[in-house]
Amino acid sequence: MAQQAYAAETGNGGTGPGRRGDRLRRLAHRALSGWRGDPGIWRRGIVLAVLAVLTALVMLMHSRIPNRIGNLGSLTETFLPWCGLLIPVLLVAGLVRRSATALIAVLLPGAVWLNLFGGLLTDKTDGGGAGDLTVATHNVNADNPDPSGTARDVAGSGADVVALEELKASAVPVYENALAPAYPYHSVQGTVGLWSKYPMSGVKAVDIKLGWTRAMRATVTAPEGQVAVYVAHLPSVRVKMKAGFTAHQRDKSANALGEAIADEPLGRVVLLGDLNGTMNDRALNAVTSQMRSTQGAAGSGFGFSWPASFPMARIDQIMVRGVEPVTSWTLPETGSDHLPVAARVKFPATGS
Repeated sequence: MAQQAYAAETGNGGTGPGRRGDRLRRLAHRALSGWRGDPGIWRRGIVLAVLAVLTALVMLMHSRIPNRIGNLGSLTETFLPWCGLLIPVLLVAGLVRRSATALIAVLLPGAVWLNLFGGLLTDKTDGGGAGDLTVATHNVNADNPDPSGTARDVAGSGADVVALEELKASAVPVYENALAPAYPYHSVQGTVGLWSKYPMSGVKAVDIKLGWTRAMRATVTAPEGQVAVYVAHLPSVRVKMKAGFTAHQRDKSANALGEAIADEPLGRVVLLGDLNGTMNDRALNAVTSQMRSTQGAAGSGFGFSWPASFPMARIDQIMVRGVEPVTSWTLPETGSDHLPVAARVKFPATGS
């Protein structure tokens, strides 16, 4: 009886696996049958095809978009990965329009996006392998309602060195007290600070042409050797109705920071901070041209850090020179509008 019941359920009128397969084949046949012998599949969707080509050109030639008008080039580069969202939209629209022209054109932005960002979709971490130094950085937000909790959260990452930006003077003692048990060495310069498990020397402010201190430098003497650690909080950018994407002061400060790093005598250098720009932003070339992003080299995914509630861009950076990234990741949300980011690096066999 059981066998007969099963046969009845999976026969011509049943619901078994064979029946479901037949239904899918019929649906596919019905969807594609209208395409056969239809000369309009090449004439329809021209507008969609043009949009697909334009999307590809924006991604492919983003460095040619001028900054003269509202810093449009830098704005585009900041959110460049999100151009990929247009690709499935164009694909679905091409299918709805039954346009072979549009569907073929969509292959172009798809290929360009994968070429630019496909590598970020893979996990490049070294299996969580051991490193010589773990670092973290966090823009804690001057209006953070829970500085003590934020400090504990960042210390919980196990980082050997922690950089904090946007430190309000009245909150500095709170961060110092919360981090003191894990980090016996620290220095605060202006609105940025550095906490370390290892001795620090050569601590000084770095002039990034602002008129007040938002960058610093220190030598950290880890068991495996010395490393120069820079902490920076570059000026914010603004999007205004008339001026567009205004970033003149940020760009000026980025150039000053790049000059300071270029003059660094130590071979091992780590930069931690909120740079208010992504690795794609040409305005940061003075810095990015001489350093590697730990997220790009050894992270998994895009590592977006801002805004914390719905991260859309990685403007909080960990960059290195003379050391090898092992892994890079974002930390859980704190009381700030930025996510903390962390990385583990290893020192080469030889180095300054």
